[in-house]
Amino acid sequence: MELEVVEGDITQQQVDAVVNAANRGMRGGGGVDGAIHRAGGPAVLEDCIRRFPNGLATGDAGWTTAGAMPAQWVIHVVGPNHNAGERDRSLLTSCYKRALEVADEVGARSVAFPLISAGVYGWPKEDAVAAAVDTLRATPTEVELARIVAFGGSTYELVRGYL
Repeated sequence: MELEVVEGDITQQQVDAVVNAANRGMRGGGGVDGAIHRAGGPAVLEDCIRRFPNGLATGDAGWTTAGAMPAQWVIHVVGPNHNAGERDRSLLTSCYKRALEVADEVGARSVAFPLISAGVYGWPKEDAVAAAVDTLRATPTEVELARIVAFGGSTYELVRGYL
């Protein structure tokens, strides 16, 4: 699998699937989650309500339509909230593994990822990058392109330096 980093807006990526750093409730929120729900429109929320009436557990993943975004699917993952004391790194790496498994289930060959849990959930950015890159490289998948979409120049440089 090819692994790359770009700086930009995950909602505008021309890929088969975008990964959403969601909360357990799966009803929209701030950060990446809010951006994806705004860009995808009401179809994303409607699909979340229908497919995930009880939300998702931390470390798990599931898919919905991408609504009005260029992608076909949104793969929602629930990362650990470091600020709230969820510090088990295996929950963070599980998000990337499960996202690739879900991508394989739906047939997505190109997937755009945010840095999961590295925003408002407060996971230390350097470790978030290492967890993302190492897990994406180590996980068997049919996905041909995994793109990490960095929010901001400093995050882009951090990821680029790790690749």
